[in-house]
Amino acid sequence: MRVLHSLRARVAASLAGIGSLIAAASVALYGAYGKLNRASEPLYSADAPIQTGQWQVVPRRAWTASSPKVYGVPVKPGATALVVEADLTNRTAESSADYLGLLRWNAPLGPAAGKPMVVGLRDTQQMPYLQPGLPERMAFVWILPPSAAAPARTALAVQSKIYKPVDNLYGAPGWFNPANVGRIELPVTPDGKPEAAP
Repeated sequence: MRVLHSLRARVAASLAGIGSLIAAASVALYGAYGKLNRASEPLYSADAPIQTGQWQVVPRRAWTASSPKVYGVPVKPGATALVVEADLTNRTAESSADYLGLLRWNAPLGPAAGKPMVVGLRDTQQMPYLQPGLPERMAFVWILPPSAAAPARTALAVQSKIYKPVDNLYGAPGWFNPANVGRIELPVTPDGKPEAAP
């Protein structure tokens, strides 16, 4: 009886060990596959139009500033404003301000950057609703703490959403499921200056 119990315990331990190895191997394979996918992302530079479903994005320039205000966004002493200017065109049939998650910083700046303030350059209004089909020059302003150094080049992931006439969770139409569609790389000009909207 004891031998049978001991044998069962060994078989159970062996199966648990094999299951753990299979789980670890699958995690490693998924990680390697994810890195392969990231390497094949499209790379965009200045003036390249990017279709994201809801928006057309045309990146223009990136710069930093330490002045007390950048496009009306307050900058604390010692902090740095990192600004990315882009032309946005609303491709939907309704006015929208759903562009806050459109550009996201990749590592290593990602966590330090947080979410941007978005300003329309035509009238320096923060988070304006954009009308369908009308391009607007927008500034995405991230405030970096003194401990975070501004990068020499941007490493921004561009996110797209898909339209669902009826979402299975909310039961309403909308833009859902953000996913990266490419990466924007622009040189960052130190101590840049705001420009008037075109």
